[in-house]
Amino acid sequence: MSEKSYTVGRLADHTGIKPVTIRYYEKIGLLPKATRSTSGYRLYSEADQSRLLFIRRSRRLGFSLDDIRELLSLTDRQQESCARVDAKVEQQLIQVRSRLNDLRAMEQELERLSACCEGGVIMDCRIVDTLSGCNGSQ
Repeated sequence: MSEKSYTVGRLADHTGIKPVTIRYYEKIGLLPKATRSTSGYRLYSEADQSRLLFIRRSRRLGFSLDDIRELLSLTDRQQESCARVDAKVEQQLIQVRSRLNDLRAMEQELERLSACCEGGVIMDCRIVDTLSGCNGSQ
């Protein structure tokens, strides 16, 4: 039974990843070099599709390309302990929680700024004054 193969366009349709991004992932080594058809088209396998879905899901979770490269390297060693994968996920969770704290602080500051607005004209705008540092706060 032969394995299914995909052109870059078909692979893009199946994974939701743009062809230019697929070619970029191939160029930087996250995706193995595609085989070529006799007419020169790139051909990708089901394994390539699975790998791209892994990359896409990892990106959505905020992993950097270097982190994904490391995770993919670990997935290639099926019999090893998953402790390093667990540690990588825990590091990412810490970073996400830190960003959430930063976003909450930004939200509070923006709410405070928004409450300063009394309408009127830009020349008298307390928000612009605050952002410009004219009111003494940094």
